Amino acid sequence: MAKAFFRLQKFLRRTQFLLFFLTAAYLMAGSLLLLQRTRLVIQQGSRGTSANEALPVPDGMARVGIVDRRTLQNSRPGPRLLVGLDALQEPALDQRHSPQWLVSRNSELRQLRRRWFHRFISDQEPMQTAGFKGLKHTAEHKGTYMGCFSDDSRERTLKGAVFYDLRKMTVSHCQEACAERAYTYAGLAYGAECYCGNKLPVTASKPEECNSECKGEKGSLCGGVNRLSVYRVEELRAGARRRRNVIYRGCFRAPENLTDTFPASLIQPNLTVEMCSEFCSKKEFPLAVIRGRECYCGYPTGRFSLHDGADGLLCSGMHNTSSAAEGKYCLVYQTPVQDTRCTDRKFLTTKSKVFVALSSFPGAGNTWARHLIEHATGYYTGSYYFDGALYNKGFKGEKDHWRSRRTICVKTHESGKTEIEMFDSAILLIRNPYKSLMAEFNRKYAGHLGYATDRNWKSKEWPDFVNSYASWWASHVLDWLKYGKRLLVVHYEDLKQSLIPKLKEMVEFLNLTVTEDRLLCVENNRDGNFKRSGAKQKDFEPFTQEMKDLINRYILTVDEALRGRNFTGLPREYVPR
Repeated sequence: MAKAFFRLQKFLRRTQFLLFFLTAAYLMAGSLLLLQRTRLVIQQGSRGTSANEALPVPDGMARVGIVDRRTLQNSRPGPRLLVGLDALQEPALDQRHSPQWLVSRNSELRQLRRRWFHRFISDQEPMQTAGFKGLKHTAEHKGTYMGCFSDDSRERTLKGAVFYDLRKMTVSHCQEACAERAYTYAGLAYGAECYCGNKLPVTASKPEECNSECKGEKGSLCGGVNRLSVYRVEELRAGARRRRNVIYRGCFRAPENLTDTFPASLIQPNLTVEMCSEFCSKKEFPLAVIRGRECYCGYPTGRFSLHDGADGLLCSGMHNTSSAAEGKYCLVYQTPVQDTRCTDRKFLTTKSKVFVALSSFPGAGNTWARHLIEHATGYYTGSYYFDGALYNKGFKGEKDHWRSRRTICVKTHESGKTEIEMFDSAILLIRNPYKSLMAEFNRKYAGHLGYATDRNWKSKEWPDFVNSYASWWASHVLDWLKYGKRLLVVHYEDLKQSLIPKLKEMVEFLNLTVTEDRLLCVENNRDGNFKRSGAKQKDFEPFTQEMKDLINRYILTVDEALRGRNFTGLPREYVPR
């Protein structure tokens, strides 16, 4: 009897295991089938989208990368960040005197990173190779298609200007952007990258190797892996509205030997600024220098740094005579062409032994500092966060994991002992809290390059924002002074006023050396793509007296802490108003 019972028990155990296995297999098969059907429905929906019609995109993408200005004009005011930071809840007013809101803020930032990461991963579905037959160069592209060419990042031919857009890149946007900057050719790669230049790439590739579909234009080709779809856009330049006109840089003393200083020159009896600028633009030089009927093209260099301007009267009447002040002075103009001597960037070939943070309070100019560091060193900077809008602006380190150590330094707004002690050293960027608070409020409601509306400033969000974030400005500096292992304190105002000396100091802190010409190139491209545009807020005082009293106390506290650590105190303009 016992033996029969034992056999029955053994059979039931096997049956239980078998039932469990079959149930699991059934659920897995059902999930796979559901996913396959969902993907099929999405693909069928995509086929119904016309070549001119991009897939629905959040309103926050309206200002990302290269966009049609008409879209910007018609868009309603609102948050512009891809990741929708506006949805995050701000700390409550009654908690402003406790550190609990800092914990809440860190939780919000983690939520931000997770949200962007999932959106980014969902957009990286590989394109079906079988769909290549459906890709074509649509008729509405106004430029002339030149073919598919090999793209070598080390010896890139189209290097005049570079743009990225992971969601809305189209052939037309790339063509228009290059035409507005007076370039002859526009090339697209990886479905989301746009390159401009005046020289056609040498090495042609097979047409089928340009098989990447444009991210913002179904059915159109945008190059491939190390392949460029190249268009000639010279015929568009006459009707293109220039994004940047020729800019007058001033009157300067001419170098002793202009021919040795400038690589290209032109002599024209009736020389005009437009003629000289067009000549230098075709030669891909950012500077057009005029002395009488002589036109010279080149870059800012140690021999001609543009640091010491002369009185404009010394150049007056230059076009009416063969020389000005006996040929000792010249007029200098900035062409629409970008200075490309410092635009090449890459990841570190070996992992960095020193983990460096670029730390600041939000709105203190961290993105601008990253732009300067990347162009000065030639290496990408990383980020503790994932920001698709910044990736589209060329910050490829945004997509790299912040602890990979493949970037020269890592952006962070974090504070607190644990977050700070993860880094071996840090560049601590500090900005006037009045300016920082306004800049962060603008970013919160209008993105990296926009301005908040009058309605935003007059709403109840502004006083709540000041009460919460003012204490964060102070605690951020105090925490880094307390827990930071090795610090370089840089004031935003000093960096803006004395760019090259301060930038050189930052580069040396990163254990790198750079040439003077590269630093001058950075200075020539100092703003990058990060100047705010749009309707600037009117001249009004957004800070009440109560806000000023609160902020001023924090300023005095931080100034005292800096001096206590033998650092230079806050600049005078921080002094309470």
